[in-house]
Amino acid sequence: MQPNVGLDGKIPVFVFPNSISFYLEDQRTHKQVLTLYNPYEFAIKFHVLCTAPKKYSVVDTSGSVAPKCCVDLVVRHKQPTITNCHLQDKLRIQVQEVGNKQVIGKRDVPACLFPGKPDLDDGKQDAEQFEQLTGNLPIQGSQLIARPVRQQLPGGTNYIAVAAAIACILALMMPTEGDKQSKLPLYLHLSVHMKLVFAYVLGLVTMVILRPS
Repeated sequence: MQPNVGLDGKIPVFVFPNSISFYLEDQRTHKQVLTLYNPYEFAIKFHVLCTAPKKYSVVDTSGSVAPKCCVDLVVRHKQPTITNCHLQDKLRIQVQEVGNKQVIGKRDVPACLFPGKPDLDDGKQDAEQFEQLTGNLPIQGSQLIARPVRQQLPGGTNYIAVAAAIACILALMMPTEGDKQSKLPLYLHLSVHMKLVFAYVLGLVTMVILRPS
């Protein structure tokens, strides 16, 4: 099946997140993950290019993505030095239809190294507020609140995220507008822009589901 390309012969390329940030003093951020989605009904091939190839490495610089699937691309910063801070580079994801060498879509993802560590002030403020709220309760009540907040709340959140992810996946599996081979009613045919929104939301809820508790 031929891709549903636009007037310029290009298709949208769905990548999450829209940009990646590395922090000089936090080695955990020196490795980032880009997720490439394929909401289309045909397989695509991808190639990863970069404006500063000596500064970055990608585990898989090329490969293929089956229809309605996604792949994670691990990006590492190889030169986290102070001289490279605040220099914005770009990673380019180019896609082709399998069996065709013509590029049918591309997406640029900005990448930047920042000095210091990620700002965690918001998390510290939340922790201080939590201590103040529970400090006024009886000791027995505090024990009942402090543990379930950490153990049960993430589980409830994950159920919601899983439901949202399933809904997004079902939406991405719906036929695209203009697909004449589909037997589904026309009101179930989604536009490319609608699928872009669902792919973006899927990326967000995936991060929530995979986030360590």
